[in-house]
Amino acid sequence: RAAALALAAAGAAVVTNDLNPDRAERTAQEVIQAGGRALGWQADVSNRFQVASMIEAARDTYGRVDILVNAAGVFSPVAMARLDEWDWRRIVDVNLTGAFFCSQLVGRVMADDGGGVIVNIASTAGHPLPLPSGVGYVATKAGMIGLTRQAAQELAPAGIRVNAICPGSIAETDEQAAAPPPANALGRWGTPEDVADVLLFLCSDAARFITGQAIHVDGGASMV
Repeated sequence: RAAALALAAAGAAVVTNDLNPDRAERTAQEVIQAGGRALGWQADVSNRFQVASMIEAARDTYGRVDILVNAAGVFSPVAMARLDEWDWRRIVDVNLTGAFFCSQLVGRVMADDGGGVIVNIASTAGHPLPLPSGVGYVATKAGMIGLTRQAAQELAPAGIRVNAICPGSIAETDEQAAAPPPANALGRWGTPEDVADVLLFLCSDAARFITGQAIHVDGGASMV
């Protein structure tokens, strides 16, 4: 949501995808009510065919795709000793395979159109900070860094830049923000807008010489 609103405010037409169509449409309508252009879409990013349909819908509606934000994520707090196979595979399918499908298919489109930007939402979890539990999430978010770097290497000749953002402790609600602050140098919770601002930078020409990087947006937690 924060990414869609920020990109739309900067002038981008956006496709808001979610497995829950109501959430996708709510965000799209919020963009439209603010004067932007948006298309709400429902796709499971772990399904290659649904990803392809989403991309074609974006191209049919707007003519081209210049920016991809891989932000879909699944988290389970279950300890490694108790995590079942279905949950493990679902986490990997959404967090990592989904980002691969989107990047591969959108990358082909961007290459044909002269370039673009891909931003992967990873996490400080696993890069470099593990969590008390959540092995599937940590493993896939660490894997996103490898995906980012390899994609940046392979897609650079086509004029496509690929970077990752690694958020730390982000408060999505006022209730979370009122909780004791996490251990970081700045002594506060981050906000979705803190992440979206870095996203805007990476998508802009101001970041034209940056690719293959993983940028921590964590208030300094990864250095304390």
